[in-house]
Amino acid sequence: MSALQILLLIAAYFLVLLLISYFTGKNDSNADFFKAGKQSPWYLVAFGMVGASLSGVTFISVPGWVEASEFSYMQVVLGYLFGYFVVAFVLLPIYYRLNLTSIYEYLKERFGPTSHKTGAFFFFVSRVLGAAFRLFLVAIVLQQFVFDDFGIPFEITVVISILLIWIYTNRGGIKTIVWTDTLQTTFMILAVILSIIFINRELNWSFGEFLASDELKQYSKFLYTDDFLARNHFIKSFVGGMFVTICMTGLDQDMMQKNLTCKNLRDAQKNMVSFSFVLVGVTFLFMLLGALLFIYAGQNDIAVPLMDGAPKTDLLFPEIALNSGLGLTLSITFMLGLIAAAYSSADSALTSLTTSFCVDFLNVEQKPEAEQKRIRKRTHIYMSVVLIVVIIAFKYILSRNVIDSLLIVAGYTYGPLLGLFAFGIFTKHQIKDKYVWVVGGLSVLLIFLLDQVVPKTFLGGYELGYELLPLNGLLTFLGLWLIRKRN
Repeated sequence: MSALQILLLIAAYFLVLLLISYFTGKNDSNADFFKAGKQSPWYLVAFGMVGASLSGVTFISVPGWVEASEFSYMQVVLGYLFGYFVVAFVLLPIYYRLNLTSIYEYLKERFGPTSHKTGAFFFFVSRVLGAAFRLFLVAIVLQQFVFDDFGIPFEITVVISILLIWIYTNRGGIKTIVWTDTLQTTFMILAVILSIIFINRELNWSFGEFLASDELKQYSKFLYTDDFLARNHFIKSFVGGMFVTICMTGLDQDMMQKNLTCKNLRDAQKNMVSFSFVLVGVTFLFMLLGALLFIYAGQNDIAVPLMDGAPKTDLLFPEIALNSGLGLTLSITFMLGLIAAAYSSADSALTSLTTSFCVDFLNVEQKPEAEQKRIRKRTHIYMSVVLIVVIIAFKYILSRNVIDSLLIVAGYTYGPLLGLFAFGIFTKHQIKDKYVWVVGGLSVLLIFLLDQVVPKTFLGGYELGYELLPLNGLLTFLGLWLIRKRN
């Protein structure tokens, strides 16, 4: 598939998104931008959330991770499943009872303004980095397979990507996202299924023969219970995955904003439970696809593509889909899936960042009605610029597999949110609100020291993995206990 063909495909895809935006953004009100009028069908939200949760990181990075980690990521995914039930039956009832626009308003109700701002700040950092990770991955694929052929530098690729998102989310906000997510999830799942079918056909396998093959067995180990010191041990991965879900979904304005557009709590819970089981199944398909890619590459002498002189397994899927001669249909399917996966998470991230900044930091709902829309539109532009700067910076500092990096960063940034919400929900204590930001900052610093210094010096090689997140939350919880008000 040529660079020009890919470019035309991207243009056609965005014309469809703009058409959806036109119909969903006619009202152009803050109520629709932030909450979609609380009229979203739960099944539509559930299906769309699959694409938003998986994103371009899962679409490319999970298959590329299979060679190094086999199916060990499924241990984390099983933890996700249990985490979604906590979100559905512990957190959602609180958010609906308080009728929140930003979920961090709960911290203001429970503790005070400093806690509110501290929680919103950690979300802001988390979501900027998370969205930047996801868009960075897509940008390097577009750069390598499209824009390099036109002599367009990486920085311009990033600006174009964010500009397109800004255009179709500027008016409708979350109301537009609910509908575009549905389209994007459809394309992404279809791309994975068709990719598996086409590559199996090229290998002269049926799907059943692939599942029974000796080649798959080389990659399919997913339970690691031998070495508890290793960072991929089952218990550590499972518990870490559960807390990743609680934080990156239940304590994340981006994901919760979609749930809060449902008509009532019962619909939101149906959405969350059904979505969780679908997500596990779809992620397993990605793992199968990853194994199939490496099998196919090995049998056809396809090398892992290089980026800045080093092999980049994240680029194997696009290399096979676009350059291995498997046909135009697979190339089109891959590109539609990639674009859909990337922008289904990035567009909602931009919308949620705008929402959180307007509500949590600018107190937009307390402003005169005539001024509210102007503030929201201006903030939407500022958030776009922030994402552009961070994505470009990643090109020069990021060295790890992208999904691994994403989960590690979550351990640092979502930990204080976990501690704050847990303390608010499971205790009745009030705290000295003005010191909350100190507790959050010290917790992150201690986790950094534990991760970087202590294992090498005192723990005999024990590697901290995804348990960084609950440990960070525990440290924050203990810190809040120390600053509680005594009756």
